[in-house]
Amino acid sequence: MKLPILAYLQSMINKSLLPEINTHLQYPTAIATTLGMEVIEIGPGRATISIETSKELHANQQGTIHGGLISELADAAIGTAHSTFIERGESFTTIELKINFYRPVFSGSLKAKAYPLHKGKNVSHYLCEVKNAEDKTVAMATSTVMTLRGEMAVGR
Repeated sequence: MKLPILAYLQSMINKSLLPEINTHLQYPTAIATTLGMEVIEIGPGRATISIETSKELHANQQGTIHGGLISELADAAIGTAHSTFIERGESFTTIELKINFYRPVFSGSLKAKAYPLHKGKNVSHYLCEVKNAEDKTVAMATSTVMTLRGEMAVGR
């Protein structure tokens, strides 16, 4: 049985998914599984993704959590938020991702909350705030996402 993305992700969060239930996109994503990211909140156009970071797995040469990991966390939250609008036969791609970093992270829990600033038919713009365990802003990302349909969505 195939569910719409939003219903599938809600079931995934509630741990009520049955083996025969799936959706037209891949969740959890391979990169989320590899990095240990988890969808913890979902709604129409909104998503919160969390990750538990450590110096042993995620640090750069300065001993802080790598900015690329924080960027991936924000991108995952934005992509998950946008996927709640995606119908069967559609796909999407990031056109642009910009991130500003405000404070270092040495380890611990991070949460990325994404929501649309503008939801367009083809192009949408998102904001994502990444916070640490103390609820302090670590980074802010904006992203432009394009919805693909028809031949453009094939094979994606």
